[in-house]
Amino acid sequence: MSRMDAVDRAILDVLRDDSRTSIRDVATRVGISRANAYARVKRMVDTKVIRKFTVDVDHAAIGLGLSAYVHVRTKQNSWKSFRKKVWELEEAAHVALVTGDFDCVILVRARDADHLRELVLERIQALPEVVATQTVLVFEEHVGPS
Repeated sequence: MSRMDAVDRAILDVLRDDSRTSIRDVATRVGISRANAYARVKRMVDTKVIRKFTVDVDHAAIGLGLSAYVHVRTKQNSWKSFRKKVWELEEAAHVALVTGDFDCVILVRARDADHLRELVLERIQALPEVVATQTVLVFEEHVGPS
């Protein structure tokens, strides 16, 4: 996408708040015509500014109330194979290649401390690419302004 203006950013704010907002409501809230809102959203989808529409899940309500960031140091040149294996873990919610003392950060969701222990000690650390891990528990989680 060449350039986003204030209207595009306002549309994104509306959709980030509720991705199910109708085009009619987006247009009303942003102060543009429905046709203009539709064209702008379509352009942002087509150019991958908007990658997907999603829902905000209460993880505790579905039995995954314990979240943690697992920092992982991997063997050199093993990121691609490691990433593929991590995405096979149903508990992995986000995987990022990072700089610093560790190579990767994984946001995981677990039922409880026993599940988290099993995930980190028996499954993640067992991957041949893994050199070391550090686990950081999440006490509170917030997505966007609330």
